[in-house]
Amino acid sequence: MVKDKPIGKITHYFEKIGVAVIEITSKMNVGDSIKIKGATTDFEQEVESMQVEHEQIKQAKKGQAIGIKVKDKVRPGDLVYLA
Repeated sequence: MVKDKPIGKITHYFEKIGVAVIEITSKMNVGDSIKIKGATTDFEQEVESMQVEHEQIKQAKKGQAIGIKVKDKVRPGDLVYLA
């Protein structure tokens, strides 16, 4: 079940390395299941690791822009939910 309030929004996607940048609006932890949804995007995955400025972090807080590896293509504007 997807929670109805997004916890972040995709701002960039680096296709060659499969990394998305998410602007966080609520906290997110390594190990959380997330759902990424947009006009043509719709998949769930577990957060295996995340980085801020190339530093590994365990928890992302509101206001941070984090990078995570994603299993499928995402687009700027796609929303991120806790699954």
